Amino acid sequence: MIQIENVSRRGFLQGMVGAGALVLGAQILPGRFTATAAGPEKSDGPFSGAALQPNVYVAVDTDGAVYVVCHRAEMGSGNRTGLPRIVADELDADWTHVKVVQATGDAKYGDQDTDGSHSVVSFFDTLRESGATARLMLVRAAAQTWKVPETECSTEMSAVLHKSSGKKLGYGELAPVAAKLPVPKKEELRLKSRAEWRYIGKPASTYDLKDMVSGKAVYGQDTRMDGMLYASVVHPPVFGSSVQSVDDSATLKIGGVKQTIKLEPFKPPVVMQALGGVAVVAESTHAAFQGKKKLKVEWTKSEHAVWTSDAYRKELEATSRKPCKVVREIGNVEEAFAKGGRIVESQYYAPMLAHAAMEPPAATAVYHDGKVEAWAPTQNPQGAQEAIAAAVGIKKEDVSVNVTLLGGAFGRKSFPDFIVEAAVLSKQTGKPVKVVWSREDDIKFDTFHSVAAMYFKASLGSDGKPTGWLQRSVFPPIASTFDAAAEYPDAGEIGLGFSDVPFAIANHRAESGPAKNHTRIGWLRSVANIYHAFGVHSFVGELANAAGKDPVEYELMLLGPDRVIPKTELAKDYTNYDQDYEKYPIDVARFRRIVQMVAERSGWGKQKMGNGFGMGLAVHRSFLTYVATVVQVEVKDSQVQIRRVDTALDAGTIVNPTIVKQQFEGAAVMGTSIAYYGEISATNGVIDQSNFDTFQVARINVAPRETNIHIVESEAPPAGVGEPGLPPVAPAIYNAIFAATGKRYREMPLTKSGLA
Repeated sequence: MIQIENVSRRGFLQGMVGAGALVLGAQILPGRFTATAAGPEKSDGPFSGAALQPNVYVAVDTDGAVYVVCHRAEMGSGNRTGLPRIVADELDADWTHVKVVQATGDAKYGDQDTDGSHSVVSFFDTLRESGATARLMLVRAAAQTWKVPETECSTEMSAVLHKSSGKKLGYGELAPVAAKLPVPKKEELRLKSRAEWRYIGKPASTYDLKDMVSGKAVYGQDTRMDGMLYASVVHPPVFGSSVQSVDDSATLKIGGVKQTIKLEPFKPPVVMQALGGVAVVAESTHAAFQGKKKLKVEWTKSEHAVWTSDAYRKELEATSRKPCKVVREIGNVEEAFAKGGRIVESQYYAPMLAHAAMEPPAATAVYHDGKVEAWAPTQNPQGAQEAIAAAVGIKKEDVSVNVTLLGGAFGRKSFPDFIVEAAVLSKQTGKPVKVVWSREDDIKFDTFHSVAAMYFKASLGSDGKPTGWLQRSVFPPIASTFDAAAEYPDAGEIGLGFSDVPFAIANHRAESGPAKNHTRIGWLRSVANIYHAFGVHSFVGELANAAGKDPVEYELMLLGPDRVIPKTELAKDYTNYDQDYEKYPIDVARFRRIVQMVAERSGWGKQKMGNGFGMGLAVHRSFLTYVATVVQVEVKDSQVQIRRVDTALDAGTIVNPTIVKQQFEGAAVMGTSIAYYGEISATNGVIDQSNFDTFQVARINVAPRETNIHIVESEAPPAGVGEPGLPPVAPAIYNAIFAATGKRYREMPLTKSGLA
């Protein structure tokens, strides 16, 4: 089998980390460290054979190699570079000596579901303390060896120095001595000052880049095992239906096809279960795909066959025009509206989306002696353990999930249904099985991003500022995937760019409406922020025009004076991306700074708008990061070309600016795809789209011609970077189109309006 470096495979690091090596780690609770002595013959942990073995994050071998465990998935967001560099910085390790080892699914690492843009947010302090602890132990080992006070010792590039005597020992030489010392307590640690950081905040290329460009990197599609079978699954075309009858006579005539296997349907709610259907098992992926084409399946009826997108849209929009559940209220909007002033009302619509990552789902699993081992491009290895265990009837502890590189994910691969299919089929066939989804499978049976209808109403005073602002959002919530009866979003989901609007408006109300769901709804990059940013910031553009104000000036007026918004002004159950509001408050000054920065850097106001040229602004906070985007467009012959994108961002402390720029550049392209083409629709419960001919993404001739990313230097705590770049792109494009043409478009994608 192609080697996939995962730390929980028994004996993996034997021969890599020798006896006497220093192995160190952290408990799940940040900042607490413990250690136990364990000889190699007793060891069965991630660094088998090491002298010191707590819950591992870092190890130093006797040859000077430094092993750092990455417990979060790598899908292009830089985790296998950024997280280890945090450890390496505090350890004062030579980066050229660092080897990154991917963690398997294991509760000892804490949260491993790589979504929500919080890998650095949640583990920055923990990983710094892990590296600092190892550094202090190595310093103490040197001090003991030289019989000098540890305060006279310092570290530099994987070595401890005693400057007064000129003595120097490498980390590898000190590891056996350090391994015998007690692990320091947190209060004994001295973390580096910002001025001492060697790697944090400095640009670095991706750790796996060389392997990626040379074809050596291992993705889910790359796994192989001797005697492995391949499978492709025919899924129920309508959510909730199941197999009624199967005619596989033609399928079994295809060369290489071994058998067909019926997969049981999920039991509502779907949660993380596989969808069910019929698997074609073969000697190759090609044979499985060809056999699937010949398979004839009759399906049971499903209540969701009534779902047709056009009619469903009308239902959502009708709901949004009626009073709904209040989720945030300041002042009294009805009284504000009654006092008069210019009234502006608008309705916005954003359709359902598919993830369409470049690597469709694929997984390999082997069931043997009541245990399962799987290899997959998963964002959520612990969730995969639980789902596999439930599906094959074993304990979670008997499931090992190895995490490969992910060829894109965007939230789709937090759901382990495709891995479950491989495990179930391996149990039934008695052989290793690799399940491969086609692009058509990927799009038609996705965990879709929700559709949304939004309604806005504002009254404007004589100065053009809103005296009252009402907003409603109606969409089938992610909660419906976990509770089939759920029709309202929870506080976390409605708090994604809707119940946390930062404007200084005396009378403001946000409402959430009910929506019955008809398919799987999941997480997609920036989640509900996509449609909420589209609605809110397009409406801001409308109000600026109604008030006769420049959009940048109007945005600053809406934000009001610099202040930290009191949590009492937000929804009572506002979750703030599951972070402490005292540490991560909504700070208007940070909004103001990025608006002013992006206006200056983009050349706002230097070219007259209209006659086919326009610039649009959108400003949004998501995943604790503040983002302002300006898009320049040219509209000619009813086609929109994006000439330039400028994005200013304040993400607090940055670990790797190279990765940050890449993430925001990618967001500009993905946002263009969503604005131009993004739409998933259904007819009688069946998804209409199937491949990139019907679910397009931006190609080189459509992508922004120029993208500039401007990072605010900040000492604030680190915030998310994988998702926040996406929400402002679409509204900035739509505002730019208005500036260029004088026409306001209120639904995505642009293909609906003949502009793409």
